[in-house]
Amino acid sequence: MNLCRPTEVRARLRELGVRPSRALGQNFLIDRHILDLLIDAAELSERDTVLEIGPGLGTVTEGLLARAGGVLAVEKDARLYEFLRRRFAGCERLQLRHADALDLDYNVRPGGPDKLVSNLPYAVGSRVLAECFLAAAPPALLLVTVQDEVAHRLAAPPGDAARGLLSVWAQWRYEVRPVKRVSPTCFWPAPEVGSTIVRLRRRADPAPCEAARAAFRDVTRLAFGYRRKQLANALARAPAAALSGGPSPEAWLRGLGLDPRARPEDLAVADWERLAQALAAAAGG
Repeated sequence: MNLCRPTEVRARLRELGVRPSRALGQNFLIDRHILDLLIDAAELSERDTVLEIGPGLGTVTEGLLARAGGVLAVEKDARLYEFLRRRFAGCERLQLRHADALDLDYNVRPGGPDKLVSNLPYAVGSRVLAECFLAAAPPALLLVTVQDEVAHRLAAPPGDAARGLLSVWAQWRYEVRPVKRVSPTCFWPAPEVGSTIVRLRRRADPAPCEAARAAFRDVTRLAFGYRRKQLANALARAPAAALSGGPSPEAWLRGLGLDPRARPEDLAVADWERLAQALAAAAGG
């Protein structure tokens, strides 16, 4: 079975009665070179258990099983799930789950997946990544194929117009590196946009505690909710208890070494950490 051939993919999908769904982000990889590159870039060994989201017909799954100790593949489409169950029947190193990726817990647990390797379905890619970034114990490595736009956002530095909430959350927990651009012709059906393989390696810094994660999440959400506003104006909408009775937002930000006129996309991760810690202290104090 050569599922890197478009004719084979189309034939299998016809047999299953599956018409690729844009709502589910169903675009099937048909390029052997990109498949090999994805598997190689995951740096797999028999010690690894890998999570794959949206395995489809199992093209990437097969490559993962050749290198990793185990694979957990999560498929939402019931027809594709049944196909995978038959295709990999008897493979004890593969655990298949019929579920929605947005319902998963992305915290690493003993014996569970410690890497996520996937051509993420376009429909849920950003939300899956956000769940990983906010997890208490996120996977050590994320190797994902996403739309070019998402890849740009993940890696966008301070001051870049593409820098947003996803950028800050990604760079807070991971080192982000684009690996390879992928042409639409590498998939069937071809998506309307290009894609990029991105490697995100978890930072060696100690994992933030629950209170620190919540403070970072909340202040960044607040500020990027008003991303066109200057930081002081966005901060004025912070919970009233945090700054009540204290200095003005402008003076408070200057005291932290931050420019009140800066916009959310101008701040580095270290700036957000300092701001989150100070707001949490003000609210608790």
